[in-house]
Amino acid sequence: MIFYKTEEEIEWLEMSNLLVAKTLGVISKEITPGISTLRLDKIAEEYIRDNGGKPGFLGYDGFPNTLCVSINSQVVHGIPSSYELKEGDVVSCDCGVLLNGFYGDSAYTFTVGAVAPNVQQLLKVTKEALYKGVEQAIEGNHLGDIGFAIQKHAEQNSVSVVREMVGHGIGKNLHEDPQVPNYGKKGRGLKLREGLVVAIEPMFNLGKRDIYQDSDGWAIVTADGKPSAHFEHTVVVRKGKAQILSSFEFIEDIN
Repeated sequence: MIFYKTEEEIEWLEMSNLLVAKTLGVISKEITPGISTLRLDKIAEEYIRDNGGKPGFLGYDGFPNTLCVSINSQVVHGIPSSYELKEGDVVSCDCGVLLNGFYGDSAYTFTVGAVAPNVQQLLKVTKEALYKGVEQAIEGNHLGDIGFAIQKHAEQNSVSVVREMVGHGIGKNLHEDPQVPNYGKKGRGLKLREGLVVAIEPMFNLGKRDIYQDSDGWAIVTADGKPSAHFEHTVVVRKGKAQILSSFEFIEDIN
């Protein structure tokens, strides 16, 4: 079932996504060689709770942490651990917050120091594809238009789209209908209406698109061991131009 949001509900969602954005901004300052991913997780949890929110992922379907921290060949759902970041790592941080009964959700992929040019290009293309998908989230378009725009940008730049993992509706529940694939055909799927709120989140691999689930039951990993990137915004379908509720400004003002 799809829940279209009222303007009041969208304001609540904007507040929860602002807290997500600020949390990722705090985390971005800490992403340096030698810090453990579990320490990043604790910093995020403390910041969220200190600002009146609850970690949206902690305990969700049994997930044990506040952040999903996915390193290098991990695509998504990486569990924070004692692993210490090192120069050249690629780090996806996915954060969810519950505030005033509504969820925020956003993700950003960071680099630790210098990375290979093709890896830097992967991150650039994935982030660009996110915004190309967002551009299609307007009333009268179809769900397939979002996926088509994302997929086209990946294929034009010779990277692979992860197909098994998708975006989603969001509101009073972290995951709501509809699913938002990162591939598709123009004019296909659900016709978009104003008030639909979705998390758009392209996941691209440097190598092949094939993935598997790690033995920990959570982390999704590239089958060929090559790096992956993940960027996510929570977005409202509007007439003429989509409204982005989340933000990267607190990250990019720092880095």
